[in-house]
Amino acid sequence: MNIKGKKISIVGAVRSGVAAAKLCKRHGAIPYVSDYSPADKIPDSVEVLKSSGIDYETGGHSDKVYDCDLLVTSPGVPSDAPVLKNAIAKGIEVISELEFAFRFYKGTIIAITGTNGKTTTTSLMAFVLEKCGKKVYTAGNIGFAFSEIADRAEEESFVSLEISSFQLDFINSFKPRYSMILNITPDHLDRYENSFDNYRNSKYGITRYQSSDDIFIYNSDDTKSEIEKINSKASLRTFSLNEKVANGAYFDGENLVIANGGKVTPVMSKQEASLKGEHNIYNMLAVLTVAADLNLDLDKVKAAMREFPGVEHRLEFVRELDGVKYVNDSKATNVDSVWYALRTFDEPLLLILGGKDKGNDYNEIKEPVEKHVRKIYAIGSSKDKVYDYFNSFIEVEKVDTMEDCVLKCKKDAKSGEVVLLSPACASFDMFKSYEHRGKVFKQAVNQL
Repeated sequence: MNIKGKKISIVGAVRSGVAAAKLCKRHGAIPYVSDYSPADKIPDSVEVLKSSGIDYETGGHSDKVYDCDLLVTSPGVPSDAPVLKNAIAKGIEVISELEFAFRFYKGTIIAITGTNGKTTTTSLMAFVLEKCGKKVYTAGNIGFAFSEIADRAEEESFVSLEISSFQLDFINSFKPRYSMILNITPDHLDRYENSFDNYRNSKYGITRYQSSDDIFIYNSDDTKSEIEKINSKASLRTFSLNEKVANGAYFDGENLVIANGGKVTPVMSKQEASLKGEHNIYNMLAVLTVAADLNLDLDKVKAAMREFPGVEHRLEFVRELDGVKYVNDSKATNVDSVWYALRTFDEPLLLILGGKDKGNDYNEIKEPVEKHVRKIYAIGSSKDKVYDYFNSFIEVEKVDTMEDCVLKCKKDAKSGEVVLLSPACASFDMFKSYEHRGKVFKQAVNQL
């Protein structure tokens, strides 16, 4: 993409936006970064922009943002934000940072989306490729911002790319070699006019511009009924826990199996894998589907799946104290994530639940809560909602801080139980991010 001399506005001055601005600078464009937040809320970004000689504004969007040949939007900017609507009305092309970076990348893209499991699957995919001797980058929502590596990566490289629905909202040519939808359940409805259809259609954008030379991988237990509606032109592969598939990967009750045109190859038993839980079997099957198509050495793939250390803040074991295990699942920001988390444990649970609610329907986890949870600690701005729903059939205590919550858990927990932070909510009411929330939890636990 030749952008030399072009004026390019970037809306959003955090990680992706700053990376896009620097990418512009490297290719001779004239970037202008505009962020709604005041400078003191994004000091690190401001410092990078200053040191890079990139013009910017904070605290709102002036008319200068429209003086451009192209506008690039960061994933944190709502798709219906007035600044974007105004740009479109003025005839300015608006694209996402994902689309912008894609136009520079020459390697093989493995694009991974889904409501849950994205981070684990993206990380595992990169770990497997690296174990098999491939040059691989982890980018998107985790690792590098895509714009940071897009023009620097070798042609023979791979990028394992975690993609949210927000990044897919403004694409018009994004065409990965492999696209993957792990699952789709209600989430982020506050960004999609409380419409699950809008959210789901945004996810389907991951395969919209693929051709028959590309591969689209989907979870047949979750999205099979939607495939005809998607109308993907890519070659289809699928994975399943409930059925034997012809092309892709499945679980036969004991082993993870690759299927390729009638040829069936057991890879490993679920006990051999480092990742545990039903949700992680799905994640591993998705990775195996790509590994099979790339004809990777299955012995090396198997070794990688044995050695994979997991992902921070995703069912992360913190410590055991007085026979009680403490587990950090701060990345569980919706009820579907919590549903899978609860089913992972056989031990009785003390569950820390709550935060910034995104339209949660707690009826979806009523059954596993009744089965696995002894007590709930309600935190954050949604603690009254959590209390009101669960208090009629399980003990619920409202708590003000994470530190107090951990202390109460230590007092209440019995040997053989698990204290689980799996909030089902966003973190922004009390914390900077789900990572910050998880770190505060871990610090409090390690200080016991």
